[in-house]
Amino acid sequence: MVRLSEGEARALTLGPGSVSWRRASDARGYLAAGYALLLQVMHPTVGSGVRDHSNFTAEPWQRLLRTLDYVNLTVYSGHRAIEVTGRLRAEHAHIKGTNPDGSRYHALEPAAFAWVQATLVHAVVNFHERFGSPLSEREKELIYAEWLGLGRLVGVRPGDLPDDWAGFGAYFDDMIEATLEHTETADVVLASLAHPKRPPGLPPWTEPLWRLAWAPAGHLLTLCTVGLLPPVLRERLGMTWTPWRERQLRAVSAFSRSLTPVLPRWLRVSGPGYLKLRKLAA
Repeated sequence: MVRLSEGEARALTLGPGSVSWRRASDARGYLAAGYALLLQVMHPTVGSGVRDHSNFTAEPWQRLLRTLDYVNLTVYSGHRAIEVTGRLRAEHAHIKGTNPDGSRYHALEPAAFAWVQATLVHAVVNFHERFGSPLSEREKELIYAEWLGLGRLVGVRPGDLPDDWAGFGAYFDDMIEATLEHTETADVVLASLAHPKRPPGLPPWTEPLWRLAWAPAGHLLTLCTVGLLPPVLRERLGMTWTPWRERQLRAVSAFSRSLTPVLPRWLRVSGPGYLKLRKLAA
């Protein structure tokens, strides 16, 4: 990890003029949340770390809130992002163990740590391409540079990711080809999207109602998650993708894009409002 001076770190934090501020918290982006997580846990190190050290299966909603807290604080809390990213790295320092093939892993392996950062910015760009308003080439370069800076804050070293968006495509394709696997945790993520546990706060007697209410949402999230995957990853996961599912995804995409002109700003940029609500709930 390359140590940054206070001035260097503060210069990497983001403000209202950044592309990330405008684009990283569209409320429709939840449609791509499972996609980003699935890409992450298909990395052997990340998959093993989540399997061994995460309470994702038992407490999926709490885990979701922690992830949302991190992303929104990183983008929308200004200089506080320095503290947030530093704390995240420290929390991962103890995450290590053994992969299914017997090899050892550590959460701070540079390639794995960088991959998680890469999936976040990729998911934002890919979401807008399919469900929102596509970023221009200039916006893609800018948002990628911003997330490289946030990566520096969390400890991603210079050179662990490509220097620009133009080089990111080849990096992403290479990761798919040479690194991502059908991990045990990927199956857990897909199952949790389709059938998540009842949120904390809902009494046990609501279980049948919860399952009934979640059924269409689970179908939608699974459809978008699997639909956003490159075909080679669907095959690797043993997921069937039919013409009917493709038509469903296109219909969802078209409907979501049609909302763009009328979507209120507080939903297009939901991060600041999310942080206010989380502060009130604390």
